Amino acid sequence: PQKEEDHTSKAKAPMDMLQLSCIQIAIALLLFTQAKSTTQDTSALHPDDAIPSCVAIERSALLSFRAGLSDPGNLLSSWKGDDCCQWKGVYCSNRTAHVVRLDLQGTYCATEDWSTPVLGGNISSSLLGLKHLQYLDLSCNRFDKIQIPDFIGSLHKLKYLDLSDSMFIGRIPPQLGNLSNLQYLYLVSSTWNVGYSSFYNGTYSTDITWLSGLTILEHLDMTFVNLSTIVHWLPVVNMLPTLKVLHLSDCQLRNSPDSLPVSNLTSLETLDFSGNHLHKRSAPNWFWDLTGLKNLHMSSSGFYGPFPDEIGNMTSIVELHLSYNNLVGMIPSNLQNLCNLERLDFSMNNINGSIAELFHRLPSCSQNKLKELSLSVSNLTGSLPTTLVEPLRNLSWLDLYGNKLTGHVPVWIGELTQLTVLDLSSNNLDGVMHEGHLSRLAMLEELTLSDNSIAITVSPTWVPPFSLGIIELRSCQLGAKFPMWLKWQTHVMSLDISNTSINDIIPDWFWTAASSVAFLNIRNNQITGFLPSTMEFMRAEVMDFSSNQLGGPIPKLPITLIDLDLSRNNLVGPLPLDFGAPGLEKLFLYNNMISGAIPSSLCKLRSLRSVDLSRNNLNGSIADCPVNESSSNMTDLSIVNLSFRNNNLSGEFPSLLQKCPRLIFLDLGHNQFSGALPAWIGEKLSSLSFLRLRSNMFYGHIPDELTELVNLQYLDLGYNNISGSIPRSIINCTGMTQTRDNDDLRDAFTSGVYSAGSDLVDYTENFTVLTKGQERLYTGEIIYMVNLDLLILWERSLKKSALL
Repeated sequence: PQKEEDHTSKAKAPMDMLQLSCIQIAIALLLFTQAKSTTQDTSALHPDDAIPSCVAIERSALLSFRAGLSDPGNLLSSWKGDDCCQWKGVYCSNRTAHVVRLDLQGTYCATEDWSTPVLGGNISSSLLGLKHLQYLDLSCNRFDKIQIPDFIGSLHKLKYLDLSDSMFIGRIPPQLGNLSNLQYLYLVSSTWNVGYSSFYNGTYSTDITWLSGLTILEHLDMTFVNLSTIVHWLPVVNMLPTLKVLHLSDCQLRNSPDSLPVSNLTSLETLDFSGNHLHKRSAPNWFWDLTGLKNLHMSSSGFYGPFPDEIGNMTSIVELHLSYNNLVGMIPSNLQNLCNLERLDFSMNNINGSIAELFHRLPSCSQNKLKELSLSVSNLTGSLPTTLVEPLRNLSWLDLYGNKLTGHVPVWIGELTQLTVLDLSSNNLDGVMHEGHLSRLAMLEELTLSDNSIAITVSPTWVPPFSLGIIELRSCQLGAKFPMWLKWQTHVMSLDISNTSINDIIPDWFWTAASSVAFLNIRNNQITGFLPSTMEFMRAEVMDFSSNQLGGPIPKLPITLIDLDLSRNNLVGPLPLDFGAPGLEKLFLYNNMISGAIPSSLCKLRSLRSVDLSRNNLNGSIADCPVNESSSNMTDLSIVNLSFRNNNLSGEFPSLLQKCPRLIFLDLGHNQFSGALPAWIGEKLSSLSFLRLRSNMFYGHIPDELTELVNLQYLDLGYNNISGSIPRSIINCTGMTQTRDNDDLRDAFTSGVYSAGSDLVDYTENFTVLTKGQERLYTGEIIYMVNLDLLILWERSLKKSALL
């Protein structure tokens, strides 16, 4: 027995130790499980079937919250039943079933389409019933004209809060400073308020000391929040030692201190301070001391002076954006220290030096890492280097637009196999680009070479490896034949091959390839052929086919079309009875051979602003718009600019114009209109600034009501049969004596079409005015007929009239 007892005692000791170890392991496992549960609570997983449904009081809180919302798209239709953990946007802990995450981000930010259904209304304080809530996202919705609720500052367990782009207004509540567990705070004010401050003021803060309570904050984004009254903002931000990402762009901040006595921002990796218009020298500045920064955005900040040498100290930098400033001179040579550099944007500065020297100063240690290089409009000169010391193997974006570069495009461009965007437009480049430049660019999505003298010469059978979304080759030399390689580009959104010396019939395959193009410009070539009968099935928004030799009739237009310019072609036949483009805003068909009457279907184009059908063979009278008895709001058209001159139109002054109260420019000259001028011109067309009725058969007196056109600046009644005296009340037309600018009038005269990446097509070339017996191009400045030079305006029509 004694031996057995001894054996038991000896055995018991290891057993006790084993039990102790098991207990320790169990405790460790329990701690690990709790830690894991905490992590899972933060990630807010839905409970599985073994976990009971959500807590009843939290379900009631959610239902009360929903009751205060407007939900026109029925986005919360799943919010019914007992288990709120299965509702859309609601996430519960898989351990406790408490609601820990509410993610109701709207879709506007992704679609940028205000017609997309989003949430709105009021935010109920019933959210306070979600006592375990750690994550709240209400961004990208439409809470029109309500302030961010103060009570959100009482959701003490929040770690993540996003209220961005939801059209909140007013003061940001300082109660948010009570959220001491917050790690992520996004308060981006709705960006659409830019330029509309008188209508929508967004959010603001006059005191951000509340931020100092967020001691573990890592991400802060207050983009577009108005902080204009805050002077000492940096000491407050400096009290956030864990901050990694800081966005204060476009906050109307007015100062940037030179330095910080002691910087606590040692964890900061991303700083976006762009768009604050600080108007100070680029150095010294406090942020140059943050040598651990990886991403620095200082675009549009009003910095001036030379590029600072301090850039060379930012050895951790990955992205550096200093565009749209007033920095001058060559980039510093110590840029060679930036061995982690991936994205560099110095656009819209005045480097004013050699492009070859700039490439030499790029850090050779990061050339295999460099992905984006943007140097547009920087006054760079000289030729691109013929070779590179280190190839830019990973470069995906090269933008050298708007400089003064000369010479040929080097062949090493074709070695940038990762390139997605190549923009060399608006330089003085010449020479030939051939298959060697293009055949290896399989990743290319945007090719922009416009406004150079580059000739693109490839084999007619060449099949490009890329599928481009944007092709802009304006004023390049593509050759006489239609470029066959475009046949394989079937996903293009913007195509500009204007002024490219094409002298060929337009092939059928082109209309197929261009069927998805939104911006299509082939103007100023010698292209022949007909518009396709399938044109209505294209997806174009802007089409500019002007100054070619296209013939045949005008087919039904694409339903998506907004701007159309078919001027200076050989189009024949009548205007379509159904234009097919209800949203059309600009219709330029001048200088063709279009015949027949003007159809009443023109009245269906309710958005139409600029119409020019001049110099055609149109005839007959202009019918009034048909009355639509089913609609009481079909009275006014939107037309601002209307020209029917140089046709064979007849009948009385068109009564249709009574439905054009916004009309500023009206030209009916050189037709066969007759009858008396109606008195209603002064009342119905009160915005008129330009009225030309020259060379018609109008007769009778000048109605006194015409002198009610106080904005009138040009009036031409020459070569009619008007008789009688000039009304003395003509002095009421004070617009003729004004020398101030009129933006609306200038816009009406210089209407253009934005075509496939090009600048505005100047429309003034079709507007001429008669001054002192000579017809001159109207430039927008020859508008003020000072001292009422009526001899010019009426000429032979008023032989017996007494002049004022």
